[in-house]
Amino acid sequence: MSRDRYGRTSFGQSVLLARRLVEAGVRLVHVNCMSSVNDPLRNWDLHKQNFKTLKEVLLPRTDPAAAALLEDLAERGLLDETLVLMLGEFGRTPKINADAGRDHWPAAQSVLMAGAGIPGGMRYGATDGEAGQVIDRPVRPGEFFATILHALGVEAPRELPTKEGRPVRVCDRDPMVDFWG
Repeated sequence: MSRDRYGRTSFGQSVLLARRLVEAGVRLVHVNCMSSVNDPLRNWDLHKQNFKTLKEVLLPRTDPAAAALLEDLAERGLLDETLVLMLGEFGRTPKINADAGRDHWPAAQSVLMAGAGIPGGMRYGATDGEAGQVIDRPVRPGEFFATILHALGVEAPRELPTKEGRPVRVCDRDPMVDFWG
C-alpha cells in the first residue's frame, strides 16, 4: 500500500500527496519537513543528540518517503520531467559540540538533486577530510538557482525590469552544465 511505503508520518504522507499532485499536473510542489513545528525537540536543527535523533527519528521518517517518491516517479515515467530537491538552508558543523550535536555551518552542505535529466548515482564537488571546507567545484547560490532553472528548461534571466523599467538582477551565474557530462 502506498501510504505504508511512504511512511505513516506527516512527512511521509506529505510526500505521497506531493507525488499525487505531480501526477495530476501540478507544476510546483513544496514539502516542508515541519518537524520543527510538530516535534521541536527532535527536528533537523540538531544542536543536541545528533546521531540519536537521526537514527531513531529523522532518517526513519525521511528514507522511506524519499525512496518511494523516486521509485514511483520513475515507474510512472515522471522522473525525467520532475525535479526533486532535498536541502536545508545551510550545512552543519563537521565537529560535534558538547551536547552531541552539530551547529550551523555555512561553508559546506549537501543537497540531493534527482530527476529532470540529472544523472543519478553521482556527486558534484567535494569537501576536505573533515567535511568542513569545499575543495572541489564549489557551488554558489546563483549557480544552484541557474542549475535548477536549466533542469526545468528555463533560460536563466540575468535581469528583469520592475514596473518602472528599472532592471533588477535575477541570476548572475551560469548553471552547472558540466553536471550533465
